[in-house]
Amino acid sequence: MQATYKAKLIATVGILAAGLMMTGCGQKTVAAPPPAGPPEVGVVAIQPQRVALATELPGRTAPNLIAEVRPQVSGIIQKRLFVEGSDVKAGQVLYQIDPSTYQAAFASAKAAEARAEATLNTVRLKAERYRDLVKIKAVSQQDNDDAQAALKQAEADVASAKAAVETARINLAYTRLTAPISGRIGRSAVTDGALVTANQTAALATIQQLSPIYVDVTQSSADLLKLKRSLASGVLKHDGANQAQVKLLLEDGSAYPLPGTLKFSEVTVDQSTGSIILRALFPNPKQTLLPGMFVRAVVEEGVNEQAILVPQRGVTRNPAGEAMVMVVGAEEKVEPRVIKVARTVGDNWLVADGLKAGDRVILEGIQKARPGTPVKVVPFGSAPAAAPGAAQPAATAAKK
Repeated sequence: MQATYKAKLIATVGILAAGLMMTGCGQKTVAAPPPAGPPEVGVVAIQPQRVALATELPGRTAPNLIAEVRPQVSGIIQKRLFVEGSDVKAGQVLYQIDPSTYQAAFASAKAAEARAEATLNTVRLKAERYRDLVKIKAVSQQDNDDAQAALKQAEADVASAKAAVETARINLAYTRLTAPISGRIGRSAVTDGALVTANQTAALATIQQLSPIYVDVTQSSADLLKLKRSLASGVLKHDGANQAQVKLLLEDGSAYPLPGTLKFSEVTVDQSTGSIILRALFPNPKQTLLPGMFVRAVVEEGVNEQAILVPQRGVTRNPAGEAMVMVVGAEEKVEPRVIKVARTVGDNWLVADGLKAGDRVILEGIQKARPGTPVKVVPFGSAPAAAPGAAQPAATAAKK
């Protein structure tokens, strides 16, 4: 019985082993993948182009004209005649100072003038008579000289009285404080009933002319020297139509719609900051710009007719901190190239040295572009092909 069981077990194992051998003979061997080709990279060919360069500088707005209203005579403010924050015209009355004492002084000066003129008439008649009488020896020469001197003194008294009248009239007019310029007036420092004094230090109000308005920006003297060298060497050229154009970016980042013009640059460098002041004039019809606002001015420097631009995504830094790009050189091999960048222009770098027209800079597939290895070049932005040597699906098993 036990021998029969052992014989059956051996027979079963034999059958299973034979089946496994037949299955193995019916399966095909998976083919090895084809050898990998050169990696594919997207490149852009460098071409010189015309670029207008501009510098973005911080600045502050300042009024075109500013005047502080101060009294020129002393007295009590009777009435304020303007609305705070409104626009006023030159010559508009702003304050009325109590004129009573100045009216009295004016009347007194007029009376003194009349008295001097009356005295002058009497003295003039006497001098004319003595001038005739001295010819016939009716009066002495001394009496005639005294009469002529009295006439001159009376004439001087009249002139002095007229000057006193004019002074009194001016002081009376100064009781009406008028706007020296047109513009927007701020808050009033005094109210009705306040005592003011002639030529006091504190201003009663301030008027600012806001249209047009100045924008004062600062630029380092080093940047100014660099700009002058670029212009002198011919790298940059002035655009005749727009050489003085300036654009503004407001505090919230929005662009001011109206362009301005560059008026002048300061002739002295600030020793504490090493910078100079550039002043631009902007139209401000809607008074969007207010004095003291922080802005950023985009000042046009000039035009580079042969600018070399390379996208920023293609520029990396080597361990020494130098800017470098990968280019496709001879025999379609990758070459690292150290370049000198001057500044950014949009999303590009302006290259000062290291690249020339026709160079092919790698922008896509940089990770696969090893220096000295061959690559397959395609224009940047085109759809990448399937990577060569990719794993293929395993073949299904087939029986022999």
